[in-house]
Amino acid sequence: MTALFALATSLLWGLADFGGGLLTRRTPALTVVVVSQSIAVVVLGALVVATGGWSEAGPQLWFAIAAGLVGPVAMLAFYKALALGPMGVVSPLGSIGVAVPVGVGLMLGERPGLLQLAGILVAVAGVCLAGGPQFRGAPVQRQAIALTLLAAFGFGAVMALIAEASTTLTGLFLALFVQRVTNVAAGGLALFVSVRRGGPALPADGFPWRTVPALAFVGLADVAANGTYSIAAQHGPVTVAAVLASLYPVVTAVAARGVLRERLRAVQAAGAGLALVGTVLLASG
Repeated sequence: MTALFALATSLLWGLADFGGGLLTRRTPALTVVVVSQSIAVVVLGALVVATGGWSEAGPQLWFAIAAGLVGPVAMLAFYKALALGPMGVVSPLGSIGVAVPVGVGLMLGERPGLLQLAGILVAVAGVCLAGGPQFRGAPVQRQAIALTLLAAFGFGAVMALIAEASTTLTGLFLALFVQRVTNVAAGGLALFVSVRRGGPALPADGFPWRTVPALAFVGLADVAANGTYSIAAQHGPVTVAAVLASLYPVVTAVAARGVLRERLRAVQAAGAGLALVGTVLLASG
């Protein structure tokens, strides 16, 4: 069950990142985040009411609030790092955030077996290579490296926090709702500050109503990924769940290949292959 839900997390996160990347080509990134997460808030709110999730309120929701605050900071740092580039360095470096939940699992006493340990090392190497790391070219700005590391730590922290935010399915709906409300509040504040400083909130031709279904998909896929990861982490070793869930860059690369006809570089293809080998080792261990 852990492997199944963790791989589902990778699929959902990978598709959400791909969709979000396409949307931010025409719409400011902050607007994409706020609108997509607002749609997720509405859906989650309905689920909480329907399932009676309010009865699960408790101190553990502070983990959800913390995840909701850390998430937008990590995303903004990542977007800024991508803008500074080069993307071939920033993208794979951002995947090292998996070290946070893996470290938490080890501190809690988890000890992966030999096959699982090998799978972790192979899968993480595969994820980094799948991002198409740039080994030569223009030098990387220190600010880009610092922002990427901040984003990676933030993404990993969100994974660790959301796994602690609930212990039941109805409680998970409430935790995800609280997390998304916090996301929207933090993102909305950042968008307001950006507009006050002269930044655009919308494309030149106004709100892109045609992209609402895509925005809904991005928001719901992202929140579903958080949910499946939480389930995976609760039903098995966090060290395994976190690594398998971190395979989403492979999904994004494959989606770009299939939809945009982007050609995979040799290093990306090798990374995807290593990630698959690591997945098999983790599942068999």
